[in-house]
Amino acid sequence: MGISADTPKTQKKFQEKYHLPYTLLADTDKKVCESFDVIKEKNMYGRKVKGISRTTFVIGPDGKIAHVFNNVKAEGHAEEVLEYLKNA
Repeated sequence: MGISADTPKTQKKFQEKYHLPYTLLADTDKKVCESFDVIKEKNMYGRKVKGISRTTFVIGPDGKIAHVFNNVKAEGHAEEVLEYLKNA
């Protein structure tokens, strides 16, 4: 599943545009982001701002985090995660 700070309406458009086959959850108040410590200081046009660092968490059957992918780039990431899961 995916989680973002976008509204459900925005997520629905995104999901339809990219034909995503998984659930997207809205975290508009950023409580989940804070819980997973993914709000980081970033550089935007030379200014330091707080933003959400795109991160993937692999959660095991026991409900514990098995692996973290930080600073994720969308292109090629699904393959990277699948490779990890095959070898886990």
